[in-house]
Amino acid sequence: MNSANNIFGNVIYSYTRAQAIEDGELIDVSETARETGFTISVAVTRSVWSQYIEWTTVDNDKQSYQNESGRLWDVLWMLYLACKRGKGESCLHYGLHVIPRNGRSKKPALTKLKSVISGGDEGEPVITIMLPSED
Repeated sequence: MNSANNIFGNVIYSYTRAQAIEDGELIDVSETARETGFTISVAVTRSVWSQYIEWTTVDNDKQSYQNESGRLWDVLWMLYLACKRGKGESCLHYGLHVIPRNGRSKKPALTKLKSVISGGDEGEPVITIMLPSED
């Protein structure tokens, strides 16, 4: 029987999901995701967090009053609904309306996000929410 090492050689470098969460490249949002109906681990990329979830008092002063927990809930809830419509798909593109965090917008704009379900560090199913241009 051929193992992966016999076919491809030894692994030169690997970067685990746990390391990405520890480094801040992924933000684990599993606790809130469970509240919206997800039963597996969910994380968002740093880009999604900073553009569509993060919200400070400065943002409230410049743009519109919102909070991070509400913005996170919106991202997760719209994904939950997209999952219900796209049963069996490992990669989903979905939209939601969100006020862009740009220092001036006051009205929501349609935003597209991508969700991928894949194997975690131990092969368990995990979900990662990212920008459509991210892998």
